[in-house]
Amino acid sequence: MLALALIAALGLLAFWLLSTPRPLTAADIPQHTPDVANGVRLYHAAGCISCHQPSPDLKDVATDVPAGGAPLHTPIGTLYPLNLTPDPETGIGSWSDLEFLNAVMRGISPEGENLIPALPYTSYAHMKPEDVLDIRAYLASLPPVKSPEREPDITALPLVRRGVGLWKWVGLDTTPWTPDPSQSDSWNRGSYLVNGPGHCQECHTPRNIFMARDESKAFQGGPHPEGKGRVPSLLGLIERGRYTDAADLASALQNGEMMGYDKLASGGMGQVQRNISMLPESDIQAIADYIASLK
Repeated sequence: MLALALIAALGLLAFWLLSTPRPLTAADIPQHTPDVANGVRLYHAAGCISCHQPSPDLKDVATDVPAGGAPLHTPIGTLYPLNLTPDPETGIGSWSDLEFLNAVMRGISPEGENLIPALPYTSYAHMKPEDVLDIRAYLASLPPVKSPEREPDITALPLVRRGVGLWKWVGLDTTPWTPDPSQSDSWNRGSYLVNGPGHCQECHTPRNIFMARDESKAFQGGPHPEGKGRVPSLLGLIERGRYTDAADLASALQNGEMMGYDKLASGGMGQVQRNISMLPESDIQAIADYIASLK
């Protein structure tokens, strides 16, 4: 019995140590003058409003204000995304730059808890910290809104959060995005937007047995993350005749179904397309150039 108790204690200790959050430090914060205009672009590229919509209870708050609280249904329970306005009590107004970077790029709350990866920090981890800080600068420019935080409706939430810390060893790649010198500037810009802020792989790449992205099947499509239906493949869109060329794909991303491009509003893609349409034309074309190259 003593031996079993010792093994159990060692197992619990190992679990606790391995699941401990591994945050960025003050040394990881770059010297940077925030660029609000760039923050606006990256905010739309990241699709922040799609999840951080205001709660239906906030009757007087416009739907394009990221006040949070609208339910986000997942296979493990319902989440209530955070208020991103600069309200110091219920939003992110009192967060430091380091706390914001850790939440967005490492999935760690200001309280030091592991965040559920419904926040796609597994993609945001590849972003440039300067871009993340620019998003923060844009959010800080918004009017503050009172929107109290709600805990997720998830059974055994503290245990799940610790388990996420263990999962991060296989599910969180923090390698920064790097350009491919053999490709054009537009292709590289598209690669960054798609694989970083755009977090397209979070839905369009299937998961392995550990629920981490299966990079060997990148962009091949798979089960919808909300548990209903499937997400289509992004491979060979030109070769399969879905679009005639990269310019046609860019037009679809910019204009959506109102210009006759069907199947761009299903499974949440309508919101994604609307977010992309807010980007400069050069960024939309860059996204199209990159996606059109996926064979």
